[in-house]
Amino acid sequence: MALIVQKFGGTSVANLERIRAVAARAKETVAQGHRLVIVVSAKSGVTNRLVDEAKALHPTPDKREMDMLLSIGEQETIALTAIALQAIGVPAVSRTGGQARVITDRSHTKARISSIDGDEMRERLKEGKVIVVAGFQGVTEDGEITTLGRGGSDLSAIAMAAALKADVCQIFTDVDGVYTADPRIVPNARKIPVLSYEEMLELAGSGSKVMQSRSVEFSSKWGVVFEVRSSFNNNPGTIVKAESQDMEKVVVRGVALDKNQTKIAISDLPDQPGTAAKIFTTLAKAGVNVDMIVQNVGRAGIVNQTVTVPTDEAYIAEKAINELMVDLKGRITACDRVAKVSAVGVGMRSHSGVAATMFEALAKAGIAVQLISTSEIKISVAIDPSRADEACRVVHDAFQLGEG
Repeated sequence: MALIVQKFGGTSVANLERIRAVAARAKETVAQGHRLVIVVSAKSGVTNRLVDEAKALHPTPDKREMDMLLSIGEQETIALTAIALQAIGVPAVSRTGGQARVITDRSHTKARISSIDGDEMRERLKEGKVIVVAGFQGVTEDGEITTLGRGGSDLSAIAMAAALKADVCQIFTDVDGVYTADPRIVPNARKIPVLSYEEMLELAGSGSKVMQSRSVEFSSKWGVVFEVRSSFNNNPGTIVKAESQDMEKVVVRGVALDKNQTKIAISDLPDQPGTAAKIFTTLAKAGVNVDMIVQNVGRAGIVNQTVTVPTDEAYIAEKAINELMVDLKGRITACDRVAKVSAVGVGMRSHSGVAATMFEALAKAGIAVQLISTSEIKISVAIDPSRADEACRVVHDAFQLGEG
């Protein structure tokens, strides 16, 4: 008898019909003899609606009150899901994040989980009950409601699985699993049966929208095996777990595309220690996440630097850098949209020629590379966004990822 944590996103609980389907799936799991904890999101669209209503009243709503407001979306779905389970003869009880003792820090709207006390939930599981927990939320030590930010329900499920020492965490979503590329862009993309934490983390950080990096990092830290699968069918999904030796046989596992990138080029910077530190400290204080970084070799006491940032943070980044340039005497010479294409695979560690294959394929297609960034298991390039989809298909074909 396994202990399973199942997470269902907003599209999976979007209406009463979908909630009944979640309850039916849960009943099948219980009938197989398993103990079950379900983590649910708010109904699709509810959180956005609540945000819009708050901003209609105040352009910058208080973050504490936003947490109080946004937490009600999951409270609705946990109660409805528990009721749906009870209606088909499955004993069930709902729990808010606070009732499940998901303890967080005090960072409202983007709280981090400090601990989960699973003792009360273990008692309910011993009684044979399915526990339905609100994702995306927790409480501080002194009882203040907090929310976990983007991807918070996935994080709740992974953390719950870690705290309860579950055998597996199943992330049910509106896709069948993780694919070698986005099937909407690359028609011959294939589902990947198994990924390592590192590969999933790199894919998530490179534009794959299946999982947020934060949840993957947490699962890797605590060794939580999870499976991404569809809530609309019973097909096996993609299992994400610790790397095994045979995973290196596949050189490139997948290709990710991120169109939400802006390139900022900074020229005429002083070539002296501390210049880069000042730039990135300034961006960090402004809350800007920097992705790719390229700096040329200094000549005549001058260096140039180029960074990429999320497009929705580009205005903040440009403003912060311009203010710093008054002291550094540099200047921003470009602020342009780019797309980032990344090839990911743990096999890169033990196989040569990956970069050559990727760059040759892009060159043959006439796609110019503007920036290059690498890690041990990833190669990323920044390109003209008008060629983004084509570049994704070119790289996918170069590594023959569409072939069975």
